[in-house]
Amino acid sequence: MKTAVVTDSTAFISDNLRNHPDLFMISIPVILDGKIYSEGVDVEDEAEFYQLLKKSKELPTTSQPSIGEVLELYKNLAEKGYERVICIHLSSGISGFVTNLISMAPGIEEIEVVAFDSKITSMPMGHMVATTLNMLDQKADIDEILTKLELIREHTRAYLIVDDLNHLVRGGRLKNGAAVIGSLLKIKPILKFDDGAIVLSEKIRSSKKAYARSEDMVVKHHKKSKMDFKYFIIHANNAPIAELEKLKLEEKIPGIKVEVGTLGPVVGTHVGEKTVAFAWSPQ
Repeated sequence: MKTAVVTDSTAFISDNLRNHPDLFMISIPVILDGKIYSEGVDVEDEAEFYQLLKKSKELPTTSQPSIGEVLELYKNLAEKGYERVICIHLSSGISGFVTNLISMAPGIEEIEVVAFDSKITSMPMGHMVATTLNMLDQKADIDEILTKLELIREHTRAYLIVDDLNHLVRGGRLKNGAAVIGSLLKIKPILKFDDGAIVLSEKIRSSKKAYARSEDMVVKHHKKSKMDFKYFIIHANNAPIAELEKLKLEEKIPGIKVEVGTLGPVVGTHVGEKTVAFAWSPQ
């Protein structure tokens, strides 16, 4: 069965994968001062986006992709001969799009739609996309692919050190109210994804200690893990710190390979500039 893979613009996709003939991308809108920017289309340079974010007079927001545009994409894919589409999207804990898509999928007649809630974003989500495309290239069936995606999702972890909690708190994307108290007390929290939602993980007294704690979590995970994992450092316009953390981890864990990537405008709108995330997913 000819199968396409559709993801959204919050996924971090490597350059060598972007031109895969079976990969298609849906852009998610960001709204700054009433103006709509399509992620990956209108704003591609992250430094440019964070300058716009700083100048924004109103709380920036994001919106779900247009259902009409999504259905049009599926129609076009069917016309190209695709019989099935596997859709891997931003966590339902951040956006309601994938939940809506799952409920809509049975009623879409032109093509079989298999919607998958990544419960994450950025590099781990991009890893899910890459794994799916690789398995399709190797002629794996849909049950094998979904089993693999569920395995990756189950064992993926991401911890975030956020420079300013204001975006998450005001935008309603932080599910643990204790983090607000932490912000008032000038505590540097470590946040995490918990079943797709961003919640408080630990309260740390300083950025230095928060980074040291995050490094320690990666080291401990690597030592005890029985599977092979990919490790990621993901940043919101904070490349120097991300590269430094990559070097620190590679010094502490001989042989480890750490990939560095970025958080795009949509996720950056919620977590704010200078956020750095430590994440891992099964190979």
